[in-house]
Amino acid sequence: MKPQALSLSCHYCPEYNTPACALSLILCMSIGVIPFPTRRVILFLVLGLAIAFAGGRPLCLQAQSLVAANTALSSPTGRWKTIDDKTGKVKSIVAIREVNGELDGTIQTLFNPPVPHPTCYLCSGAMKDRPLVGLQILWGFKKNGSQWIGGQVLDPETGKIYRASLAVEDGGKKLRLHGFIGIPLLGRTQYWTRVE
Repeated sequence: MKPQALSLSCHYCPEYNTPACALSLILCMSIGVIPFPTRRVILFLVLGLAIAFAGGRPLCLQAQSLVAANTALSSPTGRWKTIDDKTGKVKSIVAIREVNGELDGTIQTLFNPPVPHPTCYLCSGAMKDRPLVGLQILWGFKKNGSQWIGGQVLDPETGKIYRASLAVEDGGKKLRLHGFIGIPLLGRTQYWTRVE
């Protein structure tokens, strides 16, 4: 038996020179008019074109990067702008990170502080009189479904520590921080926005 010559044509479109021919070629591959070895070559050509159109990166790597980006946006880790409840202006930037499965957050930047180099003068214990920039104000949050719970938040203006929960909302653009004493129904919620 003589092997068939490799050909990118079929009896529907012998010249293969138009976009309609490309569709015809795919149809011929699916119904078996084109022999198997040729179908394999065409499949590799199509995959090569797909990778070329994907900027040289294999499509599976692009899918992985999309999943990683989505995971990053669904996580509270990152930098967040805190908003002043009274003025509605950005008050600070808090950096949240995950360490050993728990979240903690520190004040990274202050905007328009009332005094230069402010400290937590109302705090007690080890946090008393520590500079606000670099002060840890969130700690102990553990993932539970789509929320992070069981943590605590320090209000540096009052020096009080509250139990709290965190949840990412609006496609990763907002962080809902709910602080409370006792039961969560009797608490206060703040919304922070992610630093782009």
